[in-house]
Amino acid sequence: MSSPVSETFIHPTSIVDPGAQIGEGTKIWHFCHISAGAVIGQGCILGQGCYVGPRVRIGNRVKIQNGVSIYEGVILEDEVFCGPHMIFTNVINPRAFIERKKEFRPTRVCRGATIGAGAVIICGHTIGPYAMIGAGAVVTKDVPAFGLVYGNPARLHGWVDTTGTKLVFDAAGRAVGQDGTIYLLQDGVVWREIPSAQAHPLESSPGSRASADRLPLPQSTYQQPSARKEQAA
Repeated sequence: MSSPVSETFIHPTSIVDPGAQIGEGTKIWHFCHISAGAVIGQGCILGQGCYVGPRVRIGNRVKIQNGVSIYEGVILEDEVFCGPHMIFTNVINPRAFIERKKEFRPTRVCRGATIGAGAVIICGHTIGPYAMIGAGAVVTKDVPAFGLVYGNPARLHGWVDTTGTKLVFDAAGRAVGQDGTIYLLQDGVVWREIPSAQAHPLESSPGSRASADRLPLPQSTYQQPSARKEQAA
C-alpha cells in the first residue's frame, strides 16, 4: 500500500507564477522559479535554484536536483531523475540577435530515466524509459529504453534494469535483472517481460509484437559497441 501524499511545500524564497500548477506533496526548495503554464505532478522534489519554463510538463515523483533549468518544450514523465546542474536546451542553433521561439525542438524524458550530474541534452530527442545517462554526457541522439550511455558525444555502453544495475545478457540475449525481471535483447532492442496487467501505459508503444506479455520499447539510434569496434578495425 502506498503511503499518503504529504502536503505541498514551497520555500518562501521561491517564486511560483500565477497559472502554474503544483501537485500535492511536491516540495520546491530555495530560489526556484516556476513559470506560468508549467504543470508539476505529485510528490516531486525540486532542489535549490531550479527553473521551470512555461508549458513544461513534469510527471509524478520526479526528482530534480540543484541548479537545473527545464525550458519550454521539455516533458519529464513519472519518476525521472535529473542530476545536479544537468542542462536541457530547446533551440539547436541559438543566436542572441535572432528570435527563435517558434523553433523550439521538444525533448521527452520517459518514465524512470536517470540523467547524471552535468549532462547536456541537445534538444529534439527522446530519452527512453529507464535509460541511464552518465555524468557529464552530451546526448546528441535518442537514447533507447534501458540504455546506458555516457561520454562526449554520448555512446551506448550497455543496458540497465529498472534499478539502474547493469544487465549481463547470455548468448541467447536473455538477462535477469536485480529487480527479478527477465530482459531480452533482440535486434538492438531491450524487451522487458512482465504480465500485461502490470504494464504501465507509458511503457507501451504502437506496433507491438503479438505477445501481450512482452513490451516493445524504442529502438536505439546508437551503434552497438561491437559494431563500432569492427568499423574501427
